[in-house]
Amino acid sequence: METLYFLGIDVSKKKLDTALTVDGKIFHEVQIENQSQSITTFFKDLKKQLSSWDRLVVCIEHTGIYGQPLLDVLVKNQIKVCVESALHIKRSQGLMRGKNDQVDAKRIAGYAFRHKENLVFWKPQRHCIQKIKALLVTRERLVMTKVQLEVPTKECSEFIDSSIRKEMIKHSQHSINAIQKDIDRIELAIHHLINTDERLADNCELSTSVPGIGKITALNMIVSTGEFERIREPKKFSCYSGVAPFEHTSGSSIRGKTRVSKMANMTMKRLLHLAAMAAVRSDGELKSYYQRKVAAGKNKMSVLNAVRNKLISRVFACVSTGRRYQKIYQHQLA
Repeated sequence: METLYFLGIDVSKKKLDTALTVDGKIFHEVQIENQSQSITTFFKDLKKQLSSWDRLVVCIEHTGIYGQPLLDVLVKNQIKVCVESALHIKRSQGLMRGKNDQVDAKRIAGYAFRHKENLVFWKPQRHCIQKIKALLVTRERLVMTKVQLEVPTKECSEFIDSSIRKEMIKHSQHSINAIQKDIDRIELAIHHLINTDERLADNCELSTSVPGIGKITALNMIVSTGEFERIREPKKFSCYSGVAPFEHTSGSSIRGKTRVSKMANMTMKRLLHLAAMAAVRSDGELKSYYQRKVAAGKNKMSVLNAVRNKLISRVFACVSTGRRYQKIYQHQLA
């Protein structure tokens, strides 16, 4: 059935601004509280006004946890929803002047109407994947905090008096130890989740079979790709992770270097960089590839980026075929 109603919702911490469009014309604007009860009441009232509930599509910007109460209600009521990047919506509008939440809701509704043929509907992740994602985010914050405490005391060892450095370590070591214990507990909880979910365990095992890919990198790939279902192609994931090279030329006047985009998941990009560094240090094939290209005069970072793309391709190949990585590939029919 063809979609008739497009509801744009601008999400903020305390309230939701909504704008409903039919054939590109806004005819219903409401502001509600960002609470489950208010959202449920709003959609009950809206249902009475629409001729067909199945012909409604909701479009929102990705706002992290602020949009979760809304998504929960939409999923419960089986309402189709697409979650789009705020930057994607903004750039699709062209030149704009002025901004407020109600205007943003209208623009989101208009975006959904204009791009109705290409909308990708959002699907909730499995509960265990949501838990893995939350644990990974918490672990990342703890690791960064631990680094902020450890690195300065190590770097200053050659520049300040040893007694002062010992005093710095004395007053921070307890916090560092406590953070490490929290990290260990999180990793234990992650390990338990992997062992209790067969699908997650299989994807993790296949991904980590690729030399250089560790458990944390593999889990971040699983979460980011929606268990390799939302993103199925390695080239798309390379673009998402900011490791896909793009040409930068225009006519005869601009001849820029081919480079990667800054619009990326920077955590995933950093993890892939560490994976590539580990691979060129230990893996014979990729180590030889890296040394050969650098010796030929290639830029080291460009070669490392090529290694990152190779790792992505290998992980996707392993998951799609359901086979662990083999350095010397043997066909299944052999």
